[in-house]
Amino acid sequence: MKWPTQLVIVRHAQSEYNILRDMKSTDPTYAEFVRAYNKDYRSNESRKLADEVRSKFSLNISDWETRITSAGVEMAHHTGTALKSHLIETPDVIFTSPYIRTMETLGCMKLGWSELDGVKTVPEDRIREQEHGLSIIYNDWRVFHVMHPEQKELRNLQGAYWYQYPQGESVSQVRDRIRSFLGTLTREYAGQRVLLITHHLTILSIRAILERLTPEEFLQLDEDEKPVNCGVTIYQGDASAGRDGHLNLIKYNKKSY
Repeated sequence: MKWPTQLVIVRHAQSEYNILRDMKSTDPTYAEFVRAYNKDYRSNESRKLADEVRSKFSLNISDWETRITSAGVEMAHHTGTALKSHLIETPDVIFTSPYIRTMETLGCMKLGWSELDGVKTVPEDRIREQEHGLSIIYNDWRVFHVMHPEQKELRNLQGAYWYQYPQGESVSQVRDRIRSFLGTLTREYAGQRVLLITHHLTILSIRAILERLTPEEFLQLDEDEKPVNCGVTIYQGDASAGRDGHLNLIKYNKKSY
C-alpha cells in the first residue's frame, strides 16, 4: 500500500486569536461596527468604527507567533491522554506546522501521551495555516474590507475559494501545497503511522484532496463542519482497496475535552 497505515490529524489548541474573536462577539463597539459595515462598508462611520475596532482588538504579533491560551493547554493535554488510550501504538513520525501554537499544542499533548517524546518530529512548512497577507495586520476581515474596499469587491467577484489575499494565499493555493505534502507521505511514509499537528484550512484541504471535493463542496464543508480546536481526525489505511490501497475516514473533528 502506498499510504500510511494510519493518519491522525489534530488541529491546534485554542489560541490567543480565538479568544480575541470570541471577545468581539459580545463587544458593543464591534456590534455597532458590524451594523455600520452591513449598511455601507464605504461610509465614514464604518471607517471610524473600523479604526476603533482595530485599536481595541489587536494582538500586534504575526500569525505564526500566536500562542495557545491556558485553556488551550488543558485541551491539548486531554487530547493527548485520549489519543493514547484509543490508539494501540504511538506514531512512527510526527509532522507539525512550524507555527508556535501548533508546536505548543504538541508539547502539551505529550503531558498526556509521554511516548510521543521519543518519536521523530518534523516541522513542515507545507502544513502551515493559510497566509492572509496584508489582512493580518487588521485582525478582522471586515476591518480589512473597510480599509481596502477594492479587496472586498475582488473577493465578491472571484469567490472565497479563488480569492488570493494581497501578499497571501487563496484556498486553492493552500490545497495545492497540501497535495504536495500528501505526495511526500506516499513516497516516504507508506506503511507507517503518521501524526499531524496543524490548522483549520489544512485539515479541510486534506479531506478535500482525499475525497476529491469540488471547490463548492470544499466551501460547504467549511460552512457545515469547521474544524474545532484540538479536533481529531483519523484516517485508516486499507490495503485491500484498489491497486495502491486507500485511506478511509473513520473519525472527523472529534474533541476529547
